[in-house]
Amino acid sequence: MALKEIELVDTTPLVAEEEALLTLLPGAADKIRTLLSERNLPEHGLRLFVSGGGCSGMQYGMAIDKEAGEFDSTFESNGVKVFMDPTSMMYLSGATVDYVDNMMGGGFRIENPNAVSTCGCGHSFRTSGSAASSGDGDGCGHH
Repeated sequence: MALKEIELVDTTPLVAEEEALLTLLPGAADKIRTLLSERNLPEHGLRLFVSGGGCSGMQYGMAIDKEAGEFDSTFESNGVKVFMDPTSMMYLSGATVDYVDNMMGGGFRIENPNAVSTCGCGHSFRTSGSAASSGDGDGCGHH
């Protein structure tokens, strides 16, 4: 009896690459590392979150934090530890954070693909699933 050669076929389904949770661009990462160094907090990281409020319904928040909370996701972007709670992950998935320094002053700027409208200053936003604000998103109380 002759032995037959059997061809093995990989039937594992192809999985698309996971979308980046959030990306700190080099300018933002440099600024955060500088802040951590100035405050002598080398083991800390950046907490990014969203909360209700602002001109457009939801607003961005940032804080320096030592460790992740019980349900937080922790990851690294451009050498900076980042912490996010599950709700914020939902709203910030795929976003980029940059630091812009110009004649008007410096600040962090978040480009969020989940936002369908933003406040004129960029501190708040609205998603397709959130209620529309009374304004058109251009008026801003943060000037």
